[in-house]
Amino acid sequence: MATATTACPLDSYLVLPDHTMDDRIAAARKVLGRDVVILGHHYQRDEVIRFADFRGDSYKLSQQAARAAGKYIIFCGVHFMAESADVLSRPGQATILPDLNAGCSMADMAEITQVEDCWEQLVASGLTTDLGEGITPVTYMNSAAAIKAFCGERGGVVCTSSNAPGAFQWGFAKNSKLLFLPDQHLGRNTGYNLGIPLNEMAVWDPYLINGGLTPERVRQARVILWKGHCSVHQRFLPEHVDNVRARYPGIRVIVHPECRWEVCQKADGIGSTEGLLKLITQAPSGTMFAVGTEIHLVNRMGKEFAAEGKKVITLDDSGCLCTTMFRISPQHLCWALENVVDGNVVNQIKVKDEVKHWARVALDRMLEIQ
Repeated sequence: MATATTACPLDSYLVLPDHTMDDRIAAARKVLGRDVVILGHHYQRDEVIRFADFRGDSYKLSQQAARAAGKYIIFCGVHFMAESADVLSRPGQATILPDLNAGCSMADMAEITQVEDCWEQLVASGLTTDLGEGITPVTYMNSAAAIKAFCGERGGVVCTSSNAPGAFQWGFAKNSKLLFLPDQHLGRNTGYNLGIPLNEMAVWDPYLINGGLTPERVRQARVILWKGHCSVHQRFLPEHVDNVRARYPGIRVIVHPECRWEVCQKADGIGSTEGLLKLITQAPSGTMFAVGTEIHLVNRMGKEFAAEGKKVITLDDSGCLCTTMFRISPQHLCWALENVVDGNVVNQIKVKDEVKHWARVALDRMLEIQ
């Protein structure tokens, strides 16, 4: 590999057409060989994900990050995913996020000082201790490394939409209450499907005194839900389900558990991105699906499953894309790869050691839960 030089400027790449990146990406991959592994989230645009060595949801890609043998992990996803890859990586590996602006609005809805303030109030109320003896904190993968570390240090765990039910059961085996953040919809849908009534779940608003809850309401709640959501999945409404059924009699409606409870209750099936793929894969030829999730994945499934005689459409014709995931472009990927070829590691995601330890504890617990 070449001796380190001044990094190639990104601006010179962004003015070039997408298709001009293909041969350059392939050439850089050939030079780097097994030293680099590219991970691509399902919500990535087609022009990027086709270069991924592994594609999947956040849980599947976390597993791949933990197993990755390459010196360089290029994560075509968003910031919290790259953080988790860095936490799970081995010494000497570098995790690269092609565009540092690829964040997650949901993850930003739970800031560490807000969570610490919430916990202090729960401790003051006598419902738990500093180390989580009374309430198990469970954070969704879509959260900052500092939040994951917060949960790990207090006996909690990280979960994904794939293993959220298992994480809930794991948490309840330790304590009678859960604090779930930052996605209220995933928490509510998971809790309800495990038999927890809606009146035993309460929403904590970090911008209100005591979360906007009375002491009695907090004591009554088995699950305290953080007031956060996914900007893509919250767009789906119950009337979208009604409308698509009216237009296509017999259609199966399947949605992501980040959708509103009212939408999930009307659906025929609920699943993570991997779960949605499985539902369609296992269906007989001729089945038609309306899917409530990010539009890039829906469109990709529509193309791939057409060969099997299955029709896949979006639940809402104005289906929203994940704008932060969309920031990763072929130009960003090429720029990151060619800089590595030149001996420059750009956009490296490095979690602080004191955060990494407890975040790793929480993520390792996640990987043990089915």
